[in-house]
Amino acid sequence: MDELADLTERLVSIPSHEDETAAGDAIEEWLRAETDASVERDDAGNVLAFRGATDDPDADSLALVGHHDVVPPAPEQTAGEGTEGEYVVERRDGRIYGRGTADMKGSVAAAMLAFRDATPPEGRELIFASFVGEEVGGDGARHAIDAGFAPERAVVAEGSTNYSKPGVTDIAVAHRGRRGSRLVAHGEAAHASEPEAGENAIYRACDAIDAVRGLDAPEATVLGNDVSGSLAVTIVDGGETWNVIPERCEATVDERTVPGDRADLAGVADATAGVELVVDQDLPPMACGDAAFADAALDVARAVHNESGFDAPEHVTKPHATDAGWLAGAGTDCLVCGASEPGEAHTDTESASLEALDRCRRIYMGVAEREL
Repeated sequence: MDELADLTERLVSIPSHEDETAAGDAIEEWLRAETDASVERDDAGNVLAFRGATDDPDADSLALVGHHDVVPPAPEQTAGEGTEGEYVVERRDGRIYGRGTADMKGSVAAAMLAFRDATPPEGRELIFASFVGEEVGGDGARHAIDAGFAPERAVVAEGSTNYSKPGVTDIAVAHRGRRGSRLVAHGEAAHASEPEAGENAIYRACDAIDAVRGLDAPEATVLGNDVSGSLAVTIVDGGETWNVIPERCEATVDERTVPGDRADLAGVADATAGVELVVDQDLPPMACGDAAFADAALDVARAVHNESGFDAPEHVTKPHATDAGWLAGAGTDCLVCGASEPGEAHTDTESASLEALDRCRRIYMGVAEREL
C-alpha cells in the first residue's frame, strides 16, 4: 500500500494538463528501473511496455491501459509561484487528494505495479500503456492504434468504483460514446419589415429541433446489461441584429451514443429544407464482445473484494467515453475497471481512495495472471 501511495503521489504532483512530457518521463523511468520489460516512447509521447513479447501472431495479449494527461487544475490544486506549477498532493483520511488522482494517475500507478509484479500464463504478452491526450479526444490512443497497437484484450483503468453499490469496484462491460453535432440551417437575409422576401434560418433550425425532439434515444444491451443513450439540443445560435431576417442559425446537439446504435440526425438534416449536419466530435462507445473475459475479470474482482470483506462487484455499464472506445473500434475486447468514483473526476477536490487503488492493483494483477 505504501509503495502504491508513494507512486501515486509522485505521478499526481507532476503537471500534465498542458504538456504531458514530464509525467511520461516519470512513468518511462520507473518502468525501465523497476521492470525487465521492453519500454517504448512513441512520437506522440505514449509510454508502452511489453513483457513476454512473441512473434506468434496468434499469441494471447493483454494490456493494462491508462492515460497520464489531466484536465486543467483549479488554482487551489497548484502549488503556486516558485514551484514550477507542481500540483498540490495531500494524503488524509485514507484518500489521496490532487488533480489527476481519480482521473487517472492513481489507477495508472496501480497498473504499473500490477504489470511489474504479475506472473502471466506462459505464452501471454502482457502490455502496459499510458496514453497522452485522452482528455482531448483520445489523441494518444488513436496514434498508437494507427501505429499498430492492437492487443487482443485490455483492461482500461478508468473509473468503475461505487457503480453497483458503495465501496465496490465493478467491472464495466460497456460505455457510452459522445457525438457532438450541429444542425446548421441556411436561409436568405431580408429586411425584417418584409420577412416574406427572405428565408428565415431560425425557423428552419426550429423545424430541425422539433424533429430532434421526436427522435428516440439509442439503446443497446451488452452481455445482459442495458445501455441507454441520450439526445439534447444544448445551444441555439442565430441572427445578427433585430431588424434582419437571419440567413444562418445553428443548433448544437449533444448525443450520448451506445454500441451499435445512434440517433438519425442525418435523416433530420436530409428531411429539413436548408439544413445540414456537421459533426464536430464523435467519441466511440465500447462494448466487450468476449463474455469469457468479462466473467473471468468479474471472478477476480469478486475474489479480491471477498478477501477484504466487501460486497461482491457486478458487471456494469459506464456513462462516459474512454480510450476503450477507440481500442474496441480497432478490434480489442475491452473492460473498464478503476478507482475513480462517480462525480470525483475533474473536480476541485478530486481524490481517490487508497483502499480502492490497492483493490485495483490486485484486480489488474489477478486478471493478468488468469487463464482467459
